[in-house]
This record gives sequence, structure tokens and C-alpha cells, in this order.
Amino acid sequence: MISKIAWKNTWFKPLNTFLSIILLTASVSIISILILLQKQFEEKFSSSMDNIDLVLGAKGSPLQLILSSVYQIDAPPGNISYTEAEAWMNKPMVESAVPLAYGDNYLGYKIVGTTDNYTKHFGLKIQQGTLFAKDFEVVVGSNIAANIGLKIGDTFFGTHGDVEEGEVHDHHAYKVVGILAPSGKVADQLILTNIASVWHMHDHGHEHEGSSEEAHNHSEEAHVHAEGEEHHHEEVNPHEGKEITAVLLKLRNNMAKMTWPRIIPQNTEMQAASPALEVNRLFALFGVGISALTYLAYGIMFISGVSIFVALYNTLKERRYEFALLRITGATKFQLLWLVLLESIFLCTIGFILGIVFGRIGLYFLSVSSQEEFKMAFDPFEFLWKEEGMLFFATLSVGIIAAIIPAIKAYSLNISKTLANA
Repeated sequence: MISKIAWKNTWFKPLNTFLSIILLTASVSIISILILLQKQFEEKFSSSMDNIDLVLGAKGSPLQLILSSVYQIDAPPGNISYTEAEAWMNKPMVESAVPLAYGDNYLGYKIVGTTDNYTKHFGLKIQQGTLFAKDFEVVVGSNIAANIGLKIGDTFFGTHGDVEEGEVHDHHAYKVVGILAPSGKVADQLILTNIASVWHMHDHGHEHEGSSEEAHNHSEEAHVHAEGEEHHHEEVNPHEGKEITAVLLKLRNNMAKMTWPRIIPQNTEMQAASPALEVNRLFALFGVGISALTYLAYGIMFISGVSIFVALYNTLKERRYEFALLRITGATKFQLLWLVLLESIFLCTIGFILGIVFGRIGLYFLSVSSQEEFKMAFDPFEFLWKEEGMLFFATLSVGIIAAIIPAIKAYSLNISKTLANA
């Protein structure tokens, strides 16, 4: 009975009720979005840099190098010489090296030239088809296959640069030979091929010149052998004069991790950036914004608590006669106390539920925007029981604190005096 009365009293003044609910909904929505966003953002960034100790790349911003090479969400600072990078890739301190070369996209999704080390390094599995084996064969990420409908055997032309509106390279078509299984990593949003495909795609203007030069070299070599002369000449590195974007390195010892970021820029035209260090800096910057918005949300929740207090306190004056009648009909002081507290609890529960719902809706639209801009999606249906349970407890605490004074007033109501003044 007390619960029914409390529920009806909650809507005694609908305008005050809606105001309190709107404020609570806004604060809970913001906090729930921030909780989910921070958790999923950190998870995605942390999982993508697994087993990457250093990234070799062109000199410039270390954070830009990490974002472009590890997370594929920024333009790279430039290209580096493959032969210069190989000198470091082949050092005994290196456990594994994953070269990357890119400069094209398809419908906004990056086409990344690499080796089979990429799939091994990140533990990627082929869901359909096979890994690329020839030039212009590609393996597409699971999200790409789902979003734009690419399937085994499809062909497409790449577009120069990082945007869809660039120059289309229609002289070579890529062919889909494999689709990656979902991994929750950056690879879900990438198109992988071999490095030679990226080189051939951008060297087409020099193919004729290169073929003539190669024929001339073969002619000279044949002439030398015909004369019966013996020559000892150095082997030509097939990667001589070629460029790549970056190299992901996993090192064998901690000494190299600490010294290479200083040694490499001093002795080469490259830099070595640490993903762990740069991502921690990014999280620190990201955390400042999260904290500011969280404080704002709790500020709104405090205002909603004040609104609940004012609403209950004002309605208490109008309902003193009603409370006195309840006492006469058998209600105890504790029941009146519980009646007022229940009204506040109902308001807080409604506000919390609506806040969680609108928070998920907000995160969905944020995910859609992030998917289009950075090819990074968030899951609006994930529930963090611990964090959101604490948020529910905080919301109820605000309501209970706001209702304490009105509840005590109802508890200490003087029946005879109230009825005499009625």
C-alpha cells in the first residue's frame, strides 16, 4: 500500500517530476557513455599494440607514427628506405619484424602492404579463402567484408591517398582471396596485400623505363659471360631504392628497447617510437577530457538532487494533512518516513534506467561517427556490471540524501496540531 501511494505521489506534480528525471537522465547518460568509451577505447588500443616494442618510421612526431602504423588512424610522417630498415630488422636483438607499406585505400579502408608476419604477429586467422600469395591478391578484414559486402573472388581498384575521393589506380585490380576472422583488432578494418603490390601500383609510370634498363643489364651480363671473363660482383639488393612506411618490431631484450629510440635517430634518417610510451601519453590526454566530463555529469546529478529535495520539501507542506490522516488510519512514523524515501527512490530509478538507455543510444551514434571517420567502432550493448552498479548506487545515494530532511519532517509530524490547523 505504501508503495502504491508513493508511486502516485511521485506524479503529484508532473512538471517537478519530469525536471528531476531529465536532470538525472542527462547525468547518468553522460557518465555511462564515458565509462563504456574509456573502457573500450583503452581495450582496443592496448590489444592492438600487443607484442610491439618499437616502431621504425620516418622522423617526426612519435605519436603520429604510432597512430598511423599501429592503429591506422592518422597519416604517416613519411616513408623510409627499405634497405636501411632491413639493417635493423635483421639484427640479432630483433625477434620479429613486420614491414608496412601503404598509400592507397578502397572506400576509405586502408590497403596495407606487408608480409605473412603481420597475421602471425597479431594471431589473425583466415575465416574464408587463403592468405595473399601473389601480387595484387588481398585479404580483407571481417568488418570490411560485412560493411561493403566484399567476398572471395571480387576485384576492385584502389584509390590513392587516405580519402575516397583520390585518384583511382585503374591500371591494376586487386583480387580478394581471403577474409580474416573477427579479432577485435585494427586488422578488422584493413585490406592486406604484399608489399610488392604497393610498389607496383605506384611505379606504373616507370615500368617501360625499368624494363628497358633491365634488358640492357641482362644484355651486358650476357656479353661478359660470352667473352669467358670471370667477374666477382656484389649481389644487388632487390629492395634497393624501395621505400616502406614503417616497421613493427618485437625485441628480445630490454636493453634494445631502451637504447634504440636514442641510437636510431642519431645514426639514421629514421626514428624508433615506443607504442607503450606514446599510448600512455595519449591516455593521459584522453583522461583529462574524461575527468572533466565526469565532473560535469556529477555536477548535473548534484543539481538533480537539489531539484528532488526542493520538490519533496515543497510538496510536503501541501500534503501535511494527508500524512496526518494516514497516521490516524494506522500508518506508523516509519511508514511515513519510508513513503517519502520511496518517492525519491522511484525518481532515481526511473532516471537511472532512462540514462542507461539514452547512454547506449548516444554511444551508438558516436560509434557510427567514429566508424566513418576513424574506422573504429564501439559496442553500445556491453554492460559493465561493476562500474554501472556503482553508478546506480551513487544515483540512489543522491536521491536518499535529498529526501532525508523531508522524510524526517514527515516522521516528526504533529498529528493534532496539523489537524487543528487544517
